[in-house]
Amino acid sequence: MRIQHNISLKNYNTFGIDVKARHFISVSTLSELIAVLQLKDYPTKLILGGGSNMLLTKNVDALVIHINIKGTSVLEEKPNHILVKANAGENWHEFILWSLDNNFGGLENMSLIPGNVGTSPIQNIGAYGVELKDYFISCEALNLSTLEIEVFKNEDCNFGYRNSIFKNERKGKYIITSVVFKLSINTHTLHTNYGAITSQLETMQISNPTIKDVSNAVIAIRQSKLPDPKEIGNSGSFFKNPVISNEAFKQLKQSFPNVPNYPVSENEIKIPAGWLIETAGFKGKTFGNYGVHKKQALVLVNYGGAKGEDILALSKIIQKTIYRIFNISIEAEVNIL
Repeated sequence: MRIQHNISLKNYNTFGIDVKARHFISVSTLSELIAVLQLKDYPTKLILGGGSNMLLTKNVDALVIHINIKGTSVLEEKPNHILVKANAGENWHEFILWSLDNNFGGLENMSLIPGNVGTSPIQNIGAYGVELKDYFISCEALNLSTLEIEVFKNEDCNFGYRNSIFKNERKGKYIITSVVFKLSINTHTLHTNYGAITSQLETMQISNPTIKDVSNAVIAIRQSKLPDPKEIGNSGSFFKNPVISNEAFKQLKQSFPNVPNYPVSENEIKIPAGWLIETAGFKGKTFGNYGVHKKQALVLVNYGGAKGEDILALSKIIQKTIYRIFNISIEAEVNIL
């Protein structure tokens, strides 16, 4: 193990924010991770995965531990499904492509979501009508107090909309080291009715899509709307879509009759945060070297050299404006550090 010092984290966060870690190490095995966590010379430690769901606003005065534990394996195969284990350091999109190459279905709607497998359960990632919890069987997580591995099954994780036990009562107490998924084989159930997938498949002249076709459609849609973090720094959707009561929705509709909405229960309605931000006039606005993306108002961007605190300040202005105009609070989906 070799600990580095005063290392830039620019290449370790998708926003491309250039802050420094006072100490840094990348671990590729569970035994390395446990050994690093036991180092008493570094009492303050920060766990870093794919860096896709965070905004760094200052230098990190800690030992940053980059989780780079790789590997995928098949645990069990049945006639209609398969159990697949992916280690935490696997890139999420590359894992989906591997699954599709093996004709394992279920995750295709979540193609091109940035980040690594290990952080995917924390916020129950999802896209185009599919969420991680729909295919999640269990995960192995290292208890930071005991340094022992514990298994969390689906029902243990309290999954909700972009939420889980790892964002609430177990936040900061575990490191997820691997995830097990139940994926389909032979017969796949496709989810093509959400968003623009159907029209994109029509554009691609595909009438009988495969799971790879659905993935390619999602990739095309995302690439048309969202900036590539390798070219323009961003963390994907910066804000959660707010969920409001039926009564609040009736009041909102009086002032904004065309507000898009998606019922999530008998008493609650989900409102697209991107629509709120765009309607408030922020879409495409730039503030020097940062701003709101021109094609997707949910995405805050670093055009190069921006500071994390500037992007954070912009996010707060957006939140205050949305509340003033619509009387709706929108929450940041990214972690602010």
